[in-house]
Amino acid sequence: MNVLAQVRGVSRRFGSFTAVHPTDLAIAEGEVVGLLGANGAGKTTLIRLLLGLLEPSAGVVRLFGAAPSVAGRRRVGYLPQTLGLYLDLTVAENWRFTASAFGNVAATMPENIRAWSDQLVSDLPLGGQRQVAFGVALSHQPELLVLDEPTSGVGPLAAARLWEDIRLAAQYGAGVLVTTHNMEEAQECDRLVVMADGLVVTSGTAADIIGDHTVVEVRCGDGRDGSWRRAFALLDGNGFVVQMDGQALRAAGDDEAVRDLLRGGGIDAVVEAVTANLEEAFVAIVSARDAFRPPAA
Repeated sequence: MNVLAQVRGVSRRFGSFTAVHPTDLAIAEGEVVGLLGANGAGKTTLIRLLLGLLEPSAGVVRLFGAAPSVAGRRRVGYLPQTLGLYLDLTVAENWRFTASAFGNVAATMPENIRAWSDQLVSDLPLGGQRQVAFGVALSHQPELLVLDEPTSGVGPLAAARLWEDIRLAAQYGAGVLVTTHNMEEAQECDRLVVMADGLVVTSGTAADIIGDHTVVEVRCGDGRDGSWRRAFALLDGNGFVVQMDGQALRAAGDDEAVRDLLRGGGIDAVVEAVTANLEEAFVAIVSARDAFRPPAA
């Protein structure tokens, strides 16, 4: 498989602060790689290193087999969190400017944003601006797509359409690196890379990330007696991370501890350990990283 972009042992320091510790990452043609992590995990910094927009403090970066350059970036479609649009220009003017910059003046504006051609970008809702930015990023048929939170602020239908376009680009051979906080979207990716505290802490398919992580499922009959509300309050009040899932509660922790706590509170419930979902596994992985993080000097 042809590797389009790669970092090997790359790190980045800002003074005494290390934003990205030595990290390896590769994106191949035709694959969608999801980069997951909480705010401040180092995702955006890693993207900027990959594109050559930041110089690494150490390590090697390769974009299409060479050091990042203007020529290499011309083969990339980049959608930053800031969208990269000129708010005081119309949609059509933004499109023409980008098409001209990439030497692709014959590019046809996508139908889904054509209706906004004469509108200033600043007058569009955030969801509309993101659709325009995504269309512009695709305008020159890039070989590599780098998308930083592309569906943030976008409604479910528009997000689904964006993901259709992402998958279509991958089917035609483009590599895709995408950051997202949406775990349903993350499962659309072929491979996931999880960052925490500037480190890649795990990677693999969604099933690999979930692995043997479990949560505790609590069922309190039909809930008409208010038992699930009391169970939720008791678990929450005792430091368990708990959420509703249909007619059940799901809590991170040990099933025996949960069972004993509920029994002590006079709550009759069925308690069992079940396989975690991707979001629950992600939280467990990041929380474990936080627990072992050394104290600041």
